[in-house]
Amino acid sequence: MIKVENVTKKYGSHTAIDNISFEIKEGEIVGFLGPNGAGKTTTMSIITGYIEPNSGHVEISGYNVSKKARKAKREIGYMPETTPLYNELTPKEFINYMAELKSVPRKERKAEVERVIKAVNIDDVQNKLIRNLSRGYRQRVSLAGALVGNPKVLILDEPTVGLDPKQVTQIRSLIKSLGKDHTVILSSHILSEVSQICEKVIIINKGKLVAIDTPENLEKKEAGENTLLVTVEDPEGKINDTVKAMANVRDIKLVKEIPDGTKQYSIFARGDKDIRKDIFANFAKCGITIFELKKAEISLEDAFIDLIDNQKEEKSKTKEEIKKEKQEQKEKNKKDKENKKAEKNKEKENKKKEKGGDK
Repeated sequence: MIKVENVTKKYGSHTAIDNISFEIKEGEIVGFLGPNGAGKTTTMSIITGYIEPNSGHVEISGYNVSKKARKAKREIGYMPETTPLYNELTPKEFINYMAELKSVPRKERKAEVERVIKAVNIDDVQNKLIRNLSRGYRQRVSLAGALVGNPKVLILDEPTVGLDPKQVTQIRSLIKSLGKDHTVILSSHILSEVSQICEKVIIINKGKLVAIDTPENLEKKEAGENTLLVTVEDPEGKINDTVKAMANVRDIKLVKEIPDGTKQYSIFARGDKDIRKDIFANFAKCGITIFELKKAEISLEDAFIDLIDNQKEEKSKTKEEIKKEKQEQKEKNKKDKENKKAEKNKEKENKKKEKGGDK
């Protein structure tokens, strides 16, 4: 349905998108995530054909967005974060106007407008001025504009931003129902929302693809298959030595210090070993009191932060390695210079000796 292949976009010396590739199948609801400045908006603009990539290409339903722009764009409904709505129009008038822009045949237009009004559930406000509508209804009108023409693909940029909890729930339910008949790309900073709605998640950071997977798999990968969270009182600070002496433990990390004086740790077991009995037995011997012991769970938000932080660490390591290589090369060059100088001095001394011998 959607194929993004080796897409790169540069603005001068700045690389906004760096050779990213992914595919989205028909009927999927996909979360498109990344921190501010990651390249999400640029990628969505390229998918919709609003801007051209420097290299690579995008296909929608088999149509190349650059080469067959008109056919590709007919397949797409785009709801930007701030849709320009015309306050002097009613929702019905606005949707009719969008139908004209999208070249919906005149004889089909009335039925299409009614279909969209029903789909986004704005029957009761369809004849009110848009300026008098609540934020939630304005978002629905914006979504209606994207739905006109019944496109196969919907791209929704922050569809619930600024809504109250009730409105958020309503829009989420609406997006889920739209997923039955459309392929949906949802960009959002509310990761709990993505976790609830989306079947798959694409994460980018600094223009690079970081991960493509289901929310559940990302959470499992970041949590680890066999990790325990333990909250303890450890007055003598014995926990690290105690845990590291246990045969089936791979590692231990401090998670947080709690105001009541207890501390929470992540304990990573080897393979699929159940180490709970060992923990209870060994901690009791060492005078470590257990307040809580449970299997570690991680949210999509935690997984997202870990993935972004890990990418930063990798880049940092690369810089350190480059710096180390440069330093080593510098030292090597210095030694080579010293060796050459020593050889020259030796040659001079040998020549002097030869001259002295001739005399």
